[in-house]
Order: sequence, then C-alpha cells, then structure tokens
Amino acid sequence: METQLLHQYFKLTEQQAKQFEQAFHLYHEWNQKINMISRKNMEHLVSQHFLHSLAIAKFTSFTAGTKILDIGTGGGFPGIPLAIMFPEVDFVLADSIAKKIKVVQTVADALSLQNVKATAERAENINEKFDFIISRAVTAFPKFVGFCQNKFSKQSKNGLENGIIYLKGGDFEEEVKPFRNAEVYPITQYFDGEFFETKKIIYLPM
Repeated sequence: METQLLHQYFKLTEQQAKQFEQAFHLYHEWNQKINMISRKNMEHLVSQHFLHSLAIAKFTSFTAGTKILDIGTGGGFPGIPLAIMFPEVDFVLADSIAKKIKVVQTVADALSLQNVKATAERAENINEKFDFIISRAVTAFPKFVGFCQNKFSKQSKNGLENGIIYLKGGDFEEEVKPFRNAEVYPITQYFDGEFFETKKIIYLPM
C-alpha cells in the first residue's frame, strides 16, 4: 500500500485509509492529464503533499462544525487530506485557476467528501466567515494576512483561537517579524525526513 507512511503517524479509520489510497491513485491519473504537481514531485506525493498537509492535524484538532478556508489550494492541499482526517469539519477550497478547482471537486466527489466545497475564486472575493484560514505557502506571509482580513468568525469554538494556520518552508523570519503574536512550530517535531527539516507551521490568532 503506497500510503503506508501515513499509518506511521496517524491512527486512520478503515474509511480514511481507503480514501487516502483512492486519492493517491486519483492524483496520479489526473496529473497525467493536467500537470498540477511536477512529475518529479509525484514520486513523493504521500510524504511531500499528503503528510505535509497533515502537519496541521498534528498541530491541532478541530471540533465538529468548524469552518475552514483553504486559500490557493492548487491541487487540493492542504484541504483534501485534512477533509479526510476531519469529516465533521466544513472546508472551502479556493483557487483562482478554474481547471485546478475542477480536479479538486472531482477528487472530492470521488472520495465522497461531502464536507468539501471547491470554488474557482480569488481570496479577496470570498465574503463568508471562517474559524480558520489555511494555506501552503502561496505568497509572502504579510500579503497572505492581507487576503484574510474580515474573514473570521468572532466566536471561537475550538481550543485554539480562530486564525491563520500557514505551512511555510525556508527562511521567513523577516516576513513574520511584524506579527508579534505569530507562533512558529517546526514540522520536524511531528514527522521524520529531510524534506521536513526546513518546514514550519505559522499560527497567527486573528
């Protein structure tokens, strides 16, 4: 089973294990039609896309009914893996590239993820309120924070205060400096492997 790596870090239900396995095959099929993930990167689909997305599930858990927006979701990361892990949580996966969103919705439908809505929309045009906004390094952090303004519910229903959970790699100290209440967590505390050595989670309560 290609997705065996996930079982090292998570206790998956039988349904979740099947969904991840199915997602693995679906992404391989779609990537031959639409180049969403570089061919070289597809060799590491489970570790560098599924597992990387699931660092958020190690960082925190979400209560049922939580609403999450994934901005710049691309092929559906981190939204799709998280939607599998949290079936009681509602996810809106947004990207301005319509052909990518078409694939994301097709994958979500094939996996019977009724908690996923994919939308071909720019972040600034989304007017709903969310508990958390997530993303995987779509732009410099200050610019991303700008995208998220006025999109948060006032009441927090989780142990973690509503805010941004951002997956980012490399050197971004200067980007985070203006945000004094931002917290940075190394992903190496959750997962092993060279890929994760420079990867972090930035959490910014809003």
